[in-house]
Amino acid sequence: MSSQEDNDDLIDSAIFVEPSDYYPPPKPATFESRKLPTGETLQLRLVGHNPLWGHHLWNGAQVVTEYLHDHARDLVMGRNVLELGAGAGLPSLAAAIWGAEHVVLTDYPDEDLVDNMRINVDAAKDVLPHRFPLVVQGYVWGASAEPLLSDLGPGSGGFDTLILADLLFNHSQHAALTSTIRATLKRSESAKALVFFTPYTPWKYDKDIAFFDLARDAGFRVTQVVKRVMDKLMFKDDRGDELLRRTVFGYELTWADLDR
Repeated sequence: MSSQEDNDDLIDSAIFVEPSDYYPPPKPATFESRKLPTGETLQLRLVGHNPLWGHHLWNGAQVVTEYLHDHARDLVMGRNVLELGAGAGLPSLAAAIWGAEHVVLTDYPDEDLVDNMRINVDAAKDVLPHRFPLVVQGYVWGASAEPLLSDLGPGSGGFDTLILADLLFNHSQHAALTSTIRATLKRSESAKALVFFTPYTPWKYDKDIAFFDLARDAGFRVTQVVKRVMDKLMFKDDRGDELLRRTVFGYELTWADLDR
């Protein structure tokens, strides 16, 4: 036996095994309660932690939900609704309660995120219309939209209302988001994509709003419909302009060539 083999025999392989408490335990899920303007209360589960930021109930989701309520006749009732990057799914659940014809919640196909959406749908069953067709799917922005459209059945032409809440900080995904909007938004004068966001990193605000230049180039008319200053900061210890970090901007995208 070589001297190297002798030395290897003397090494205790256990020293290379991390102790059971070496890694911190996964963060537990948290819960947020939200009372809708129509009186229903939703208990929303948020994943404990996720690199895709699904562990927060974002300002954009809260404000776009209020906007859906205020314009339910035009944006929700009897319409097919798709939410991208849904997280906890607050706007989608509200749309289901307020008379949407069909609702599809999507987020990145991460097991924790998708399971969490299903948990929130199940938890809301007591306030959802009986046997409401609410579908949960994992979806990668920019991928084929066929799995999303297939939920609507033949002849639907696409979704009447799209919801994108606080997604624009993903600057590298702007082109993919635009592609998905083009592929899923119904070719109709009344079809609208709602894009609501807060500049949580104000020094990147120009990169946030560059999304709308892509949207215009893709054939959409871009109209600002909301500017809402929240009472509190989501991340109080972050740097940058506090007013911008508290402000939710809301835009509607419509097909430019179909506008009246």
